[in-house]
Amino acid sequence: MNGLSDVRLTLHSQELAAGQEKELRNAMLHSAPSSLSRWALFWRRLHTRKALLELTPEQLRDIGLSREQAREEGLKPFWRL
Repeated sequence: MNGLSDVRLTLHSQELAAGQEKELRNAMLHSAPSSLSRWALFWRRLHTRKALLELTPEQLRDIGLSREQAREEGLKPFWRL
């Protein structure tokens, strides 16, 4: 063994998992085409967030979101990531 205790290994694995979630979230937020202008990006966010609020429970389940997560994202202002 390399001397790491179980506690340190657990903490390290939690840090790795948190880092992966953050990277995934950033990738999803910045997945818009790079050719979009700032206003086009704002417009896209506005419409996709509104669309989240209109999804059925089955559609939300398909994309892996709860109603609360969709509501939280859908109610964000278009200028906020």
